[in-house]
Amino acid sequence: MQDLGLRPGWNWLADPRFGLALLAGCLFWLALFWLAQAGLVDLGPARGLAALASLVLLQPLVEELLFRGLLQGRLAESSWGRRQVGGITLANLLVSIVFTSLHFINHPALWAAGVMLPSLLFGYFRDRHDSVYPAIALHVFYNAGYFLLPLF
Repeated sequence: MQDLGLRPGWNWLADPRFGLALLAGCLFWLALFWLAQAGLVDLGPARGLAALASLVLLQPLVEELLFRGLLQGRLAESSWGRRQVGGITLANLLVSIVFTSLHFINHPALWAAGVMLPSLLFGYFRDRHDSVYPAIALHVFYNAGYFLLPLF
């Protein structure tokens, strides 16, 4: 389980930067709302309990365990993966590029490209706390906003 970054502990909740990341999530939602109002992105009909469970719980859990847990964790084991560019590890950067690229398969280009910054943020907290739990929590939080925005 250590390979996936499933480290015990909740100290990341007291990290002031984690609070800023939650605030950034709210700003991300506002940007999405503005882009949707301008007709630049379609928030889509994410409705119902099954959509909520998938989008807000299942997808973030699976994606974070795979991308930040397994891939980023493995890449960070190498010396080059731990190298940093602007405070972001190369492991995080590479995983975020792959994660974002895969979003181009099922999403419009602007929407898929918009995944890059949150992905880097999730990976930053994976590195900062050597745990995938903060990345999962942030991903759930960000996706919850995506689910709730169409209701307004």
